[in-house]
Amino acid sequence: MSATGRNTVHSNSVRRPSRSGPAVLFGVLLSLLATILLSAPGAFAREAAEEASTAAPAAASTAAPAAALTEVTGFGSNPSNLQMYLYVPDSVTANPAVVVAVHYCTGSGPAMYSGTEYASLADRYGFIVVYPSVTRASKCFDVSSSQALTRGGGSDPVGIKSMVDWVTRTYSADTGRVFATGISSGAMMTNVLLGDYPDVFAAGAAFSGVPFGCFATTDGSEWNSACSGGTVIHTPREWGDLVRKAYPGYTGARPRMQVWHGTEDDVLRYPNFGEEIKQWTDVLGVSQTPAATDSPQSGWTRTRYGATGGRAPVEAISLQGVGHNLYANGMAARALTFFGLDSSGPAPQPQPGACKVTATTSAWSTGLTGSVTITNTGTTRIEGWKLGFTLPSGQSITNGWGATYSPASGTVTATNATYNGTIAANASVSIGYQANHTGNSSAPATFVLNGATCSGS
Repeated sequence: MSATGRNTVHSNSVRRPSRSGPAVLFGVLLSLLATILLSAPGAFAREAAEEASTAAPAAASTAAPAAALTEVTGFGSNPSNLQMYLYVPDSVTANPAVVVAVHYCTGSGPAMYSGTEYASLADRYGFIVVYPSVTRASKCFDVSSSQALTRGGGSDPVGIKSMVDWVTRTYSADTGRVFATGISSGAMMTNVLLGDYPDVFAAGAAFSGVPFGCFATTDGSEWNSACSGGTVIHTPREWGDLVRKAYPGYTGARPRMQVWHGTEDDVLRYPNFGEEIKQWTDVLGVSQTPAATDSPQSGWTRTRYGATGGRAPVEAISLQGVGHNLYANGMAARALTFFGLDSSGPAPQPQPGACKVTATTSAWSTGLTGSVTITNTGTTRIEGWKLGFTLPSGQSITNGWGATYSPASGTVTATNATYNGTIAANASVSIGYQANHTGNSSAPATFVLNGATCSGS
């Protein structure tokens, strides 16, 4: 069905499937023209095809039905004939935020709806989700042509921008809270959207992607083997200039970026992860030296650039030993935390202040005992926690209780024990440790709980 269709309302909607099952795994990339496309697992693709076949369009003049995936037609300029699918929760907030969720090669908007948690998270937090869907044979987004890499140049980014404009008009959405996220081809498009339209998108989250402009070609091909192989290397300034060239003369604020990559990615090789970091730290004018490094989950390394909290200018998550199909349930929620959308209401709540930590030490000649009390000052309970802090120079933990501590010195992460992983709203947990010191027996000054900087007392 063409996304440039008539302006009449057909409000039949798609039954919403359950999203409570295990994570949907995405397919592997085949070779271009023969089979260089990413394919979704059979069940995933069949479910998406069934949904797409029953979805009926809503016209550009009418809001879509709530709590159902709906195709919208006639939404505006759409040079590459994309389809627009929309999910609006029953509990949509006034002036809602908008999340654009972009599919992988051979995928579709309905497949992205079925295989990720963005719709269920929209039910919880009241934002709207847009699912662009490619109609060209490859089902890959155009991230290669000069038209796609230029603001207003044509191709897919223009159509996606029209979808965003339609939603903001129809639902009085908050134009300051529009976000993009995607997987593989969708991750590459996330990079492109943030480069082409820095005045539209506040932040992005790219799962297994490449930098803006890396996939550029001049022969009409959709595929760039040098980029996919991780051999396109530039300086930070060169990468940044590619982004700035997309919208010459723009001097406004730039969107924040979160990037994810597996070290064993054999489709879009791991060096692309480092190149994305170089690009977006340059675009955002922050140091390439991490302001914070931690491990939010076993095998993960998270680095933050330009700030230490959950909404740093650039956040990068590297997954050790993981291949191209890294997306799993729970990652969308982490993207929402980065966006600032993981709380209900018309505006994102600031993360600092959601927790409070009181820390004291009792010292003797070469040792000390540290006592730490963590208080959940938020309105929802915490299920599983990691507390990050930096020990003063010369201190080294010898043993502890209430948590496991790693490493023993420097930047330490305390991970909850089995019995105290849940902290109810307004409740507290106390932990402690013993440490050696060489003269400085002070308590740590700053604490970060699950990515949120805690206030002191």
